[in-house]
Amino acid sequence: MELKGLRFAMHNLGCKVNSYEAEAMSEAILKEGATLVPFHEEADIYLINTCSVTNIADRKSRQMIHQAKERNPDALVIATGCYVEGKKEELKEDKGIDILIGNSGKGKIVELIISYRKAMLENDGRIEEYLPPVKEEGEYENLFLSKPLDRSRAFVKIQDGCNQFCSYCIIPYVRGRIRSRKIEDCLTEIERLGQEGISEIVLTGIHLSSYGLDFQNLSYEYANKIAESGEALLSLIERIGEIPSIKRIRLGSLEPRVITESFVSRLKAVEEICPHFHLSLQSGAAKTLKEMNRHYTKEEFKEAVDCIRRAFPLAAITTDVIVGFPGETEADFQESKNFISEVGFYDMHIFKYSRRKGTRADEMKEQITEKVKKERSKILLDLALTDSEKFREQFIGKTTEVLIEEIRELEGRSYYTGFNKEYIRFYIPVQKNNSIYEGTSLPETASITENSFLRKESVREKDKQGRVEIGQIYPVLAIKAMEESLLGEFLSE
Repeated sequence: MELKGLRFAMHNLGCKVNSYEAEAMSEAILKEGATLVPFHEEADIYLINTCSVTNIADRKSRQMIHQAKERNPDALVIATGCYVEGKKEELKEDKGIDILIGNSGKGKIVELIISYRKAMLENDGRIEEYLPPVKEEGEYENLFLSKPLDRSRAFVKIQDGCNQFCSYCIIPYVRGRIRSRKIEDCLTEIERLGQEGISEIVLTGIHLSSYGLDFQNLSYEYANKIAESGEALLSLIERIGEIPSIKRIRLGSLEPRVITESFVSRLKAVEEICPHFHLSLQSGAAKTLKEMNRHYTKEEFKEAVDCIRRAFPLAAITTDVIVGFPGETEADFQESKNFISEVGFYDMHIFKYSRRKGTRADEMKEQITEKVKKERSKILLDLALTDSEKFREQFIGKTTEVLIEEIRELEGRSYYTGFNKEYIRFYIPVQKNNSIYEGTSLPETASITENSFLRKESVREKDKQGRVEIGQIYPVLAIKAMEESLLGEFLSE
């Protein structure tokens, strides 16, 4: 209990992989006796897990690092993650940082904290750092998570690194080459999470479709066959499906080329699999896809979507799209928009192209103005909202299973909230006795958005005496479309 009595705060930026790593590092610190406090409060130790996918992510990372020192000038400030990996030499001179950890060595965080505190007692004010070149890492670094912070689902990282080198992307440079976690280690962690009451597992990685590519010394040709068939990933999913406590398996981002009739057929045979598939498109224009160095054509992408929908007719297909890539003409954008409309996504993450130093796209001549990027982003955002609403409306009048995650309060009334397998958010009004009910509806004037809630409350303990338990799955009838969600009611027993 080396850190007993110390207040600890954490802020995470970025992807699901970052979320997993931040929680695993936090758990290691809390096991040493520290007490978790919100990041906006004064703490003795601040951990910022940074992101560098865009210039905006870089800026937010810097802001959060400096906010920590402003809140408590005497606090120990730890910066780690992709921004640190990419800017390590620059950040070594930053007086607001006490410990720097790259994308290798996050498992050493407690050791580094203890070493730093010992050095401070000896009046040695150096920056503690662990910054081995991530590109030289050949083995997967195991972190362990036994209980996520305030959540009924858990991210489980099974893979790190990327070998794709898309022309716009900095991630292969700050995450290194593909490294996969052993199946046995994945299963051990997932079984432990299930014992802690976690019902849903989200498998995540930097390039999930490459899971298992590095398990042995494979020939290039055979390795590509494994990668394109998804054999190792399928084997892991099937093993997870045998764990009784895990009721849902959700997948992170997949490459279109891994989606085959055989792959989808084996997925469908796993009852726990969620029909929610994130296929990262980036552009629907043939020329732009080629310039991006994406490893598929738009036709291959569409066939992957069709393959999924043949097996899962109501599957939620989500994606990422970049607007304003260098050289993207108005005709290219219209081609991309038309293709996106043809596919009909449930949700889209839309990014304005961000120049990343060291990438091939950064050196391209035909850079697009911010004004044009903003205009194109707005057009796709409007399309995304329309398509998302259409998708949710298919579920009205149908019964679906919802994993209840928490209670939120809106305009003086409390609602259970959670997601179904297709990742649609539901709101179900709470009865005073916390029992399953029928017939209660939301006020017509209420608008459900993330920002409209007066209070967000985790209630794992609160509902022990009621019939509705946080973290459990219940059949829910979808009765009304709301903003970015559905209103539901529990089926009476």
